[in-house]
Amino acid sequence: MSLVARHLEANGIPTVTFGTAKDIVEHCGVSRFVFTDFPLGNACGRSFDPAQQHEVIELGLKLLETAVAPRTTVQTPGVWSDDDSWKQLIFTEEQPFLTGEALENWLAAKQRYRDKKAAGEL
Repeated sequence: MSLVARHLEANGIPTVTFGTAKDIVEHCGVSRFVFTDFPLGNACGRSFDPAQQHEVIELGLKLLETAVAPRTTVQTPGVWSDDDSWKQLIFTEEQPFLTGEALENWLAAKQRYRDKKAAGEL
């Protein structure tokens, strides 16, 4: 999404990017970035928490109106939990990337890609 935002900006369309991977999004150089320090997939707040989601979107709209310099980042005020211990569990046995059939399908898709690339089909 960061590269799409950069392309849109280069063509005169202002954008705001919402994300949870601060280092990656900032490295891509988006013009306006709303960072939420939550697990991946929760850039606009917790699921089923419309008040928090509204707050995050409002922050993004305000950033669109007020940012005066490129590569402006603001952080949402929300916190995922009382401490940062959740960050230590990401992609561990307690909280894996994928499990079961979803993991098998993902690994099979990766192998199909490798095979096609090796055969010169990509």
